[in-house]
Amino acid sequence: MTRNGPDDATRRGTSAVAAIEGLLAFATTRPRWAGGAALNSASEAIARSRALAAQSPGEHTPLLARCLLTTARLLLARGRATEALPLAQEAVALSRPDGGAALSISLRRLAEVQEALHRYSDAAATLAEADKLPPPPG
Repeated sequence: MTRNGPDDATRRGTSAVAAIEGLLAFATTRPRWAGGAALNSASEAIARSRALAAQSPGEHTPLLARCLLTTARLLLARGRATEALPLAQEAVALSRPDGGAALSISLRRLAEVQEALHRYSDAAATLAEADKLPPPPG
């Protein structure tokens, strides 16, 4: 199914996870100058994934972390680092129990946000933590 807009994710028969994935895909393919459609789509993806994570804790937590990181990246691209900071921090907190690549990605995004906010020592400490993580197997 081709994703033409955020309403495609609400079609009958679409699973909740597929709908969230569609919203994220829509958000990441929208040009920056296209208005708030990308951020609206990403915000809806966060809301839907929070609901899924509340129903099945642990199973959908990585999806929620991805939604938070995607939205933080969109906000950073728009020069809104202050709004991106709590999203990146929450993504790190959600990724920390599982560790691995998800935590590394979350820490690196948090460091980007911290650098954008001119918190260079915090960003350096965050990157140092990410660098200490073991590499993915294989």
